[in-house]
Amino acid sequence: MPKVTIDDITIEVPAGTTILEAARQIGVNVPPAMCYYSKLKGSGGKCRVCLVKVTKGSDKDPRPMPKLVASCRTTVMDGMEVRNVTSPEVIEARRGVVEFLLVNHPLDCPICDQAGECHLQDLSYDHGLSKSRYDFERRTFERIDIGDKIQLHMNRCILCYRCTQVAEQLTPERKHGVLYRGEVSEISTFIATAVDNEFSGNMIDVCPVGALTDKTFRFKSRVWFTKPMYAHRNCPTCSGKVALWYQGEEVLRVTSRKDKWGESEGFICNECRFDKKNTSDWTIEGPAPVDRHSVISQNHYELPYELPVNQKKLSN
Repeated sequence: MPKVTIDDITIEVPAGTTILEAARQIGVNVPPAMCYYSKLKGSGGKCRVCLVKVTKGSDKDPRPMPKLVASCRTTVMDGMEVRNVTSPEVIEARRGVVEFLLVNHPLDCPICDQAGECHLQDLSYDHGLSKSRYDFERRTFERIDIGDKIQLHMNRCILCYRCTQVAEQLTPERKHGVLYRGEVSEISTFIATAVDNEFSGNMIDVCPVGALTDKTFRFKSRVWFTKPMYAHRNCPTCSGKVALWYQGEEVLRVTSRKDKWGESEGFICNECRFDKKNTSDWTIEGPAPVDRHSVISQNHYELPYELPVNQKKLSN
C-alpha cells in the first residue's frame, strides 16, 4: 500500500485513496471540504477550499506538482509528500477561495437556520476578510418552496452540487438541477415542480450552508439551545436511525446522524424526518456525541467522538 506524508505525518493507505481521505484517517490538519461528500459518487472538485501543495509527487517521480491541487480529487502515490496548514501558499489560496465563495453568499448568520452548524461560517471565521472587496451588484433571488417541507434560498447557495447528487442517486426521478452556466448558474426545479420523493429531505442534511432549510424547523430555535439525542425505530423504508433535536420535551426536528466530518451516517426517509416528531415514535438511545469545539456542545457533557491516535498524542 502507498505511503503518504501530510504535514510531516506519514500514513499507509489503500491504493486509490485521495489526499483528503488520507488526511481524515490521520485525523489532524484535515483540509476543509464544502462540496466533497464521501457517500455521494462524483462529489468534490467544485468548491476548491481543500487545495493542498504536493511538494513531492512520489518516490518514482519526486518532482513537486506545479500547482495546488484539490485534495478531494487527487489520489495518493507511494512516497508523496503534501503540505496543508504548514504551507503559507495553501493558506493564502484558501483565503482567496473563501473570498470568492462569499461574493454572493451573504453573512446573514444571525438570521440563518444553519448558524452553528455551517461549514462556511467556520471557514469565513478562519480565512475570511472583515470586509468584502467586491463592489458590483450581487446576485439576488426570491425564496422558493420546492415541496411543502423544503425551502430553497439561492442567495446562500455556493453551488456545491450535493443536493443534485442526492436527487440523482437516492431518488427514482430527479426534478431539480443546475440551470444556466458560469456566474448565472442556479439550483432550480423544472417549472416550479415540487420535490416530493421519499428521500428528498436528505438534500437539507447534505447542504453545507443555509440554502436548503427545513420549513418545519425554520426560526423555531437555535441549534445550541437544543439537545440532540440518538434514537431509532423500525422503518420499512430506511435504517430508522436518527438524531432527535429536543427543546425541553418537544422534538423540534429530526435529522440523520452525522459523523465527525459532518456527513450523514445513513440517509433517512421523509416519514422519519417530518412525520415522526413524538418521543413515543422512537426508542431513545442516549445523547448524541458532540465535538467539544462545536457551539452545539454548550452545556452538553456527553463524551465527544473518539480522537484519532495522532490527535491523542498531540493533546497530551
